[in-house]
Amino acid sequence: MQENFGEQMAAILAPYKGERGAIIPILQKVQETFGYLPQEATALAARFLRISHSEVYGVASFYAQFRFSRPGDHGVKICLGTACHVKGAELLMDSFKRELGLDSREDVTPDYKFGVESVACFGSCALAPVVVVDDKVYGRVSTSKVKNILKEFE
Repeated sequence: MQENFGEQMAAILAPYKGERGAIIPILQKVQETFGYLPQEATALAARFLRISHSEVYGVASFYAQFRFSRPGDHGVKICLGTACHVKGAELLMDSFKRELGLDSREDVTPDYKFGVESVACFGSCALAPVVVVDDKVYGRVSTSKVKNILKEFE
């Protein structure tokens, strides 16, 4: 955890003093700040709101927008929608993971440089298969392009 974690959390929580129903905006701000919901942060939020840690976890785990593990510095999102699937998106997923040294269960490199995840659809079916790294969109991606895409972010 970062050195100024306590200061960051104090700044996140301060605007919500006395607002018991502020759990979702607090969690959103925590995730915006840290990229995920560290356990220490959810515990502090629970104490601040005077509710149980399991209640905070219950709310956070209900919504797909919240994540509990640190993401990679560069997010690799691979569309697995119908058009992309038909054009080989599963092979792309395997190729990205292989290039990054990840096994099928892993989604973040040990150094947290890259995180790989699937997305249901980007709405760019004409460019299938589609991969987005950070905010850069790659269309008509083939397995032979994977290594060069990753090199752009090293």
